[in-house]
Amino acid sequence: MSNWQKITFMAEMDSENSDRNSVFRILDAAINRAGEGMRVVEDYVRMVVEDEHLSRQLKQLRHDLTQSTISIEPESRIAARDTVGDVGCQIETESEYQRGSGPVDKSEAGAGRPAGPASGLVQANLARAQQALRTIEEFSKTIDPEIAKQVEQLRYRTYTIEKAVLTTVVSLQNFNTKSLYVLIDGCSFAKQGDSKLIAMTRQLIDAQVDLIQLRDKTLTDKQLVLAGRVISGLVRGTSTRFIMNDRADLAVAAGANGVHLGQDDIEVADARRIVGAARTIGVSTHSISQARQAVLAGANYIGVGPVFESTTKNFAEHVGLKLVEEVVKEIQLPAFAIGGINSGNVNLIVEAGLSRIAVSAAVAGSADPKAAADTLKQKLG
Repeated sequence: MSNWQKITFMAEMDSENSDRNSVFRILDAAINRAGEGMRVVEDYVRMVVEDEHLSRQLKQLRHDLTQSTISIEPESRIAARDTVGDVGCQIETESEYQRGSGPVDKSEAGAGRPAGPASGLVQANLARAQQALRTIEEFSKTIDPEIAKQVEQLRYRTYTIEKAVLTTVVSLQNFNTKSLYVLIDGCSFAKQGDSKLIAMTRQLIDAQVDLIQLRDKTLTDKQLVLAGRVISGLVRGTSTRFIMNDRADLAVAAGANGVHLGQDDIEVADARRIVGAARTIGVSTHSISQARQAVLAGANYIGVGPVFESTTKNFAEHVGLKLVEEVVKEIQLPAFAIGGINSGNVNLIVEAGLSRIAVSAAVAGSADPKAAADTLKQKLG
């Protein structure tokens, strides 16, 4: 090999080493940045929101990032690190040391309020993690495409977690003072028109019931919409909100504030496409796994039960207080215990740690709905 060939070969080797060093430098910075962003959100969810389920999701995400990038040579990463010589360390922006209030809550319950200062922190740090993951994904393709595939899936998971965390924060604000949810049927709407339904709805509004759900399997779709419009008109301008059972399309047609979905109804994502961002979506859950899934799906609240034997709906089995306790322990998304709850056993729900209930006969079936509602609210504290 001639001297010129030797010089050319050495130059090529230096160039390859320099490129490789730069790739490891980029990967090192991005891995650190992704982990930092995830950790900030995890600390907030763990210590402020105190949500065990979402904290676990974030902790697992950090762990999986470590496992996915473990084959990126740690020695090469450390050797390539150059914080002192990093020109980016000297670049600042006006907003870098500020945290806004996050997204504006567009729901009726939120009335256009910001979701709170912490939500801005959550968004900023998850965006930091997502951008870093994209960098890892792209540059790891030059080393090992398998790493890129794994990191891509991690990035997708951060989007799901971001939605769940922000939805939980906003929903906690919206349901902060809401504790009593009453389910009613159509009050013989098909036979008597709207007179009985109007009377019942007005009594519940006077009782300051937080939510009213229309649930009636005997009415046609047309009758449900007509009955729903009656309720929508009456609750408008009050603190009471109207929820349509099962049917997202009918909720929109009736002008309801939201829809409640059972486990056999359409998915939360499909309902959201129908009702839009402003309406509330609730989900019935009968196990802790279903409750966890509802959180990640983006539900605004969950129903937990059936706790006790109900006089208005038959169930093959009752989950009892055990599920209530499990949900209270690890999920902060607003939850309403449901199933056979009345003034005689509501204290057991409170003792289990939950202060929100959904009832039917205990209020709507009472001779004096307002008095029944007042009693339950007092016992809920």
